[in-house]
Amino acid sequence: MLHIDLWKRVLIWLVCAAGLVLALPNAFYTRVEQSNDALVEIERQGATPELLEQAGQWPGWMPSSLINLGLDLRGGAHLLAEVQVADVYGTRMQAMWPEIRDVLRPERATVGTIRLQPSPEDEIRVRISQPDGMVKALEVVRGLARPIQTLSGIGSNDIEVKAEGDLVIVTLSEAEKIASDDRTVKQALEIVRRRIDEVGTREPTIQRQGADRILIQVPGIGSASELKRIIGTTAQLSFNPVIRRGSDKDAVAGIGNKVIPALDEEGVYYTVESAPVVTGEQLTDAQPSFDQNGRPAVSFRFNTSGARKFGEYTLENIGNPFAIVLDDEVVSAPVIQSHIPGGSGIITGRFSVEDTTNLAVLLRAGALPAGLTFLEERTIGPELGQDSIDAGKIATLIAFAAVLVFMALSYGLFGIFANIALILNIALIFGLLSMIGATLTLPGIAGIVLTVGMAVDANVLVFERIREELKTARGPSRAIELGYEKALSAILDANITTFITAVILFVMGSGPVRGFAITLGLGILTSVFTAIFVTRVMIVIWFEYRRPKKIEV
Repeated sequence: MLHIDLWKRVLIWLVCAAGLVLALPNAFYTRVEQSNDALVEIERQGATPELLEQAGQWPGWMPSSLINLGLDLRGGAHLLAEVQVADVYGTRMQAMWPEIRDVLRPERATVGTIRLQPSPEDEIRVRISQPDGMVKALEVVRGLARPIQTLSGIGSNDIEVKAEGDLVIVTLSEAEKIASDDRTVKQALEIVRRRIDEVGTREPTIQRQGADRILIQVPGIGSASELKRIIGTTAQLSFNPVIRRGSDKDAVAGIGNKVIPALDEEGVYYTVESAPVVTGEQLTDAQPSFDQNGRPAVSFRFNTSGARKFGEYTLENIGNPFAIVLDDEVVSAPVIQSHIPGGSGIITGRFSVEDTTNLAVLLRAGALPAGLTFLEERTIGPELGQDSIDAGKIATLIAFAAVLVFMALSYGLFGIFANIALILNIALIFGLLSMIGATLTLPGIAGIVLTVGMAVDANVLVFERIREELKTARGPSRAIELGYEKALSAILDANITTFITAVILFVMGSGPVRGFAITLGLGILTSVFTAIFVTRVMIVIWFEYRRPKKIEV
């Protein structure tokens, strides 16, 4: 018997209504987007009349989730960056020198005096004055080795220690270099993501490509050079002991030291110890602020470990200068006046308010562990994106109109039911994309166009089956019921195989391919729902109202 329970009918129409409501904000895209952006700014910096006016453009009780437009639709910047993973080796070796020095000092009776020697960036060479104590020196230095905590490095240590005459040579093991490269790229990826998120861009694509490359696509940003300014600064902050201040950039620094320029004092150079007391990695917060004279500055706070080191150093070095170094330039070199136990401080210099804001963003996000080399950069203008949107609209409307006319001419009233279901299907797709915050790309539009064509396949199968059942002299009620029952297996088979293809594309693909897979997969789910349930409930309601003795499909 042709019948659908009342609760099922209500549930089907509620799903359709929810899809329409969720899709509605996309019909007023600019207004809703401006309202959403205004609400975010109100949370950040407080309400102003202009922001309140913008926020009021869309009712607060209505859904406000939008489909995010991808780079090819919105315009923006595209970068392909290569992480200079080898840069980390030298930094790692510099940081190890104080540890090596501290473990060898108690053994002076055996190894004699210890001297750091000029070394390649990826190793440390230490000369001992008593080569007879080499065995002991190797033993204590090897005690600094730590096991590698990766599957590929099981059973290996992070450093290798060997003797060469009266030299103790410490290098990173090959397994540690591999693990370090992987860590460096992952860390750079996360820091790039944090920096871009701080700026508030909408739905950027940031993903790893290959062993040491990062793909960065940010819709809505002005140019590739603007994007490079956001992510290209390493913002490596450190606090180094000062040895001397002078005007000779070629002054002999000595082993374990380096000469770096002052940021705001032309012709002034500082000789500092290469090994820092604390680094920016131990920062927990950085905020733009003002110093006691009202000049723009950046206040910072260390974590527990950094605060302890910073406090101990200031306690032991009252009256001595120390350098605040940012990207190998001395921002300032204040004299320590007293013990600073709280682990907080302030960076002053010739900053503007914008400079302090940008610097605080970079410090909060963390320092890039290594430099980035930009291999590819493109700026996609919004005009090109608008052309893509217009072309996609035209293609969708043409496909939509052709399908509607075909179904109406081929199946009459039943074809009109299928057309109504098709309109609801498109609304459900946009509603789901908005709900999950998906990013729509040009291939995604292609997926929607393809869905429009595929959406009526299930109805065609059902209607053709009903035609066949009518030829066997069954009544119209039984013909409709059997038509849906016998077409169900073919509908599920066809759509399940296509859905599996969409899942594989999503898992194996990236970027635009994933956009196509998402819209195709969601389109299959909504088209099956509308074909099996929505058209059926419309036909049942019509049949119960008209009670025809004969039907034509």
